[in-house]
Parts: sequence; structure tokens; C-alpha cells
Amino acid sequence: MEQINIKPLADRVIVKPKNAEEKTKGGIVLPDTAKEKPIEGTVVAAGPGRITEDGKHIDMNVKVGDKVLYAKYAGTEVKIGDSEYLIMNESDIFGVIE
Repeated sequence: MEQINIKPLADRVIVKPKNAEEKTKGGIVLPDTAKEKPIEGTVVAAGPGRITEDGKHIDMNVKVGDKVLYAKYAGTEVKIGDSEYLIMNESDIFGVIE
């Protein structure tokens, strides 16, 4: 697992998106502008959870290493070193792939 130097706060997670498909099933090479945005990735960092208005702590449902499905345009894209990541709220994640 990659080591990154950012610790997300509250209920935020950092996700490494799965690489977009380079070719179609028929073997046609896709240019960058035609590639679909990935909706699958791996959690590389997770915050401690959120605090409700009445002061209760709610733990995260995802953890580092989970493969997740998320909203197509979720999160904020950031570049750390040579890699690109998404920082998003846990609520933008639809589910964990088992």
C-alpha cells in the first residue's frame, strides 16, 4: 500500500482511483478525452469519523485498503508526488467491493 503524507479530517477519505480503461473490449485504443471517469478505487487514508451535533462520535464504515465504488464526479482531485487521488466525504462512497 502506498504511503501518503496527508491525514484526512472528520469523515473524509483519500481514494486512489482505478486506472481508466485504455482500450475498448473490441481492442480500440481510447484517447484521454474519450475515457470514462473511474467510479472505483482503493481507500489509502481515512479520517477518524465525524462528530454529531450532540457530540457523539460516529466511526467510519470504510478503512484503508477497502476497494470502493463512489459517485462519478465525487471528491476533489489532488496530485501528490506523481500520483493522483480523490479526497471525498464518506457519504460519497456507495459501497465496499468484497
